[in-house]
Amino acid sequence: MGLEAVGGGNEQTTPAPRTGWRGRLRPRRVRIPGVSQAVEAVVGDRQATVDTIVAAPTPLQPIDLTDDASVAEVLDLAVRVGEVVLASGTGVMDTTNQVRFIAATYGLSRCDVDVTYDAIRIWVDRGPMLPPANNMRVVRQRALDFTRLAAVDRLTRRIRNQVVPPEDARAALDEIVRADHPYHRWTATLGWSLLAASIAALLGGSLLVAVVSFAATAAIDRTNRVLNRFGLPFFFQHMVGGVIAATPAILLATFVEPFGVATSPTLVIAAGITVLLSGLQLFGAVQDAITGAPITATARMLEVVMMTGGIVAGIALALRLGEAFGATVPSIDLAAGRDITDLPVKILAGAVAALAFSLACYAEKRALAAAGLGGAAGIICYLLVLWAGFGPVVSSGVAATVVGLAGGLMARRALTPPLVVALAGITPLLPGLSVYRGLYGLLNDQLILGLNQLIAAFGIGCALAAGVTLGEWFDRAQLRPQILSRFGSLRRPTVVRRPRRIRRGPSAQ
Repeated sequence: MGLEAVGGGNEQTTPAPRTGWRGRLRPRRVRIPGVSQAVEAVVGDRQATVDTIVAAPTPLQPIDLTDDASVAEVLDLAVRVGEVVLASGTGVMDTTNQVRFIAATYGLSRCDVDVTYDAIRIWVDRGPMLPPANNMRVVRQRALDFTRLAAVDRLTRRIRNQVVPPEDARAALDEIVRADHPYHRWTATLGWSLLAASIAALLGGSLLVAVVSFAATAAIDRTNRVLNRFGLPFFFQHMVGGVIAATPAILLATFVEPFGVATSPTLVIAAGITVLLSGLQLFGAVQDAITGAPITATARMLEVVMMTGGIVAGIALALRLGEAFGATVPSIDLAAGRDITDLPVKILAGAVAALAFSLACYAEKRALAAAGLGGAAGIICYLLVLWAGFGPVVSSGVAATVVGLAGGLMARRALTPPLVVALAGITPLLPGLSVYRGLYGLLNDQLILGLNQLIAAFGIGCALAAGVTLGEWFDRAQLRPQILSRFGSLRRPTVVRRPRRIRRGPSAQ
């Protein structure tokens, strides 16, 4: 973005074509008649990091490149910011831009950033007379903590808008990392349980199925929390979760259905699978593959496959044990779980599911409403496209595109990262029921049916991630808002609007 240097009565404008400014500080925008005005009316003058992560053409607060301590301090700040956003589920390209943005703000613009699955490396060229500087950070733990992600988002805007000194920025980052979660751990358990109950209702389950799904998910969350304290690998934690998700369904099919009570035990398993899948990084894996980070995408996809294998193994173990003890195994239900009937109930269930997922991931209160609206929008689009005759893969892709687009706009209004709304919005659309149908087919020698359902589940997951990526891309291309506010000798760029040309008709000539 262009900056105007104020002082001595002289003003100099530095154009930065790559950051969206050209000529007389006019923002470069992709304009669609009617759409741009409507979007600007909704967005106003608020921005999220989706808009502001661009490299500075000139450093806002240049440090002394000959001072090794100052350079090391800035590099440490940059990689630590990258560590937080990468651990929270941000894609490789967005993480790379954020790390480069922090370094360029303080004058380290000639840098190379390498972000992989669990490491961030940065090299800086300080000129021909100085040795290069470098730093590295390993991401050891991954957790969806939306509050911490939003706090780092605000810190990044402060660094850009207020030219925060490096030592103050590092102190603020230390406070963010050390801060406790905004909610009690039982609140997160409530969020996961409410997510399972909402998914069961979304798939057409009764009140009894929703209550059983709620209780089973609470048991999964608390059990895996205890197992995590003992350092049990996540594969076995997901396996235990699969066993717990399938056990109530077997009990319902064995002891409740013979008395004529209408239940759908299959939906209990589908809800449990959806909850277990929601914490995986399928979205990040597909996004990295699309945006040009194949190595990290492969690593993340392998993790998703392994964890899903743990879920499937746990469910298969529970079903086999049930058969060995003479219990009734829940039969497969080929009826469509998401149809156009009971539309208000499904929309409400989708909104509650997205809100519950955000609550379970410690999202801030102002982000919960945005996440709920994103979930409702996704369900509406999915059901309408499905009702129009398209398959679940196409319907999921269209719905995810709308979620990605709306997520960026609502994230600006809520001043929270778009990733929060995107992940929450696509959670109700995860293919938990297709995964169980595929598993049931494989266990009952129905290989064609089982493989068809599993491939369909994989296609839906990829369509969801690709749709969100496309929606966010359109968000970035549609709007290039102003970023800097007045601070010290810096002042916000002003938009110079060209006067409209009046076309004269033949009579005026």
